Amino acid sequence: MNDHIESPAVILDERPKEECAVLGVSIKEGDAIPLAYAGLVAMQHRGQEAAGMAMVYEDDIKYHKDMGLVNEVFSRDVLSSLTPSKMVIGHTRYSTMGNNKKVNAGPFYKSIHTGRIAATHNGNITNAKNLRKQLRETGVAFKGSSDSEVVAATIASEIMAVDNEKLLGKAKLPHSSVVVSATVRAANKLRGAYSLIIASGRGRLIALRDPSGFRPLCIGKNENGCAIASESCALDTTGFKLVRDVLPGEVVVVENGEITFEKVILEDTGREHGLCIFEYVYFARPDSVIDGLLVQEARINIGKILARECPVEADIVCAIPDSGNEAAMGYSQGSGIPLVMGIMKNRYVGRSFIYPTQLQREEAVQLKLNTISQNVRGKRVVLVDDSLVRGTTAKIVVANMRAAGAKSVHMCVSSPTYCNTCNFGTDIGDPNNLIANTMTKAEMCEFLGLDSLHYLTLEGLQEACAKSERKFCAACFSDAAGEFSSKKVFE
Repeated sequence: MNDHIESPAVILDERPKEECAVLGVSIKEGDAIPLAYAGLVAMQHRGQEAAGMAMVYEDDIKYHKDMGLVNEVFSRDVLSSLTPSKMVIGHTRYSTMGNNKKVNAGPFYKSIHTGRIAATHNGNITNAKNLRKQLRETGVAFKGSSDSEVVAATIASEIMAVDNEKLLGKAKLPHSSVVVSATVRAANKLRGAYSLIIASGRGRLIALRDPSGFRPLCIGKNENGCAIASESCALDTTGFKLVRDVLPGEVVVVENGEITFEKVILEDTGREHGLCIFEYVYFARPDSVIDGLLVQEARINIGKILARECPVEADIVCAIPDSGNEAAMGYSQGSGIPLVMGIMKNRYVGRSFIYPTQLQREEAVQLKLNTISQNVRGKRVVLVDDSLVRGTTAKIVVANMRAAGAKSVHMCVSSPTYCNTCNFGTDIGDPNNLIANTMTKAEMCEFLGLDSLHYLTLEGLQEACAKSERKFCAACFSDAAGEFSSKKVFE
């Protein structure tokens, strides 16, 4: 989470950012590159700073990555220049560890004396600094500052160690190959959040999820092979049927398009944690299924419970698009108040400009969100959004509602109050910049120009997501920065 340089996407959207999306495709016949491209486009929402792919060719791996959106990095000319491959891994990136430069984009490629690997990673390795130092002491060189490069280097180092032990007759391979055994050894050195996909030049695709299951990872299959992705929407787009999620601590191996499940559970480094609950609140696409729960269903449930916990006398419910859409729908259903489109989002300004000043950022919000005056004039309005971080966007939206003639404006937030930063791959900035840490609720109402402000409770959030097969991490909502109290992690 260090050294982050704000991109246009950050400036125009104050919401928390997830680190990235990961994807792996292995098929028996044909070219996996178009499938990987489509899957990455489907998960573009998880990272818009950079994109990349690594393609496996027998005992070799080639890669292409750059700054920009997937369709910018992989233009028609670039795609036509790539040699077809049956196994591809891909990555879209938003930087939380390491700055936003091409060298920090994934996947990360490592060449070792016994072969080549490429790795792509979603999450945040909390002991990356120490691992980097240890690896440097053994002669490993690093090109960038990303913790994902540390992950790839750790795996490569363990492959060499296992190979050397094998040559000396000392290696015990508890798993199907040197690469899998080394990957498990490397993973047991990692602390923090990691959903990993590794491609080996020997034709294996390996996926694993950390023992806490912080970040999502799912498996898809069809008659021609399989895919592994951060979200099931990528499987839908590429023609793979969702099989199930990768379990916390599980290793999945794919060879020639066929899946085998290694009977491995990685070392337990913190079972008190769980899936980041903000996946259901904001990060994931509504049409994705994560750990058995459709994200859209979770968000509609959240809205219904928000209406029950925070009743407001109003004439219309309006979503702050797009992240408030499903919760607003649920609030309308739960309250009986009509859902009306009060704000139109311009989807073509998000990456167009860099605004260095607060005034310019506020002007950018005006470009992005336009109030539909005819729909709100003379109405008592309930605004629904997923979170309230700094308040910049909300303040402008409320002012626009007032200027459009709204009789009163109330805000209902579909998550609890943010008060902490995150160590596991979510960039929510300095806690001193979070509005909940600097103002009381009454002060926030005055600052934002609201008649009332309401937050979903932690218990309500738990209830809304009860169908999930995982327990949750909700440390960003806890009372002490970096601490996990039992009441903040739901079974």
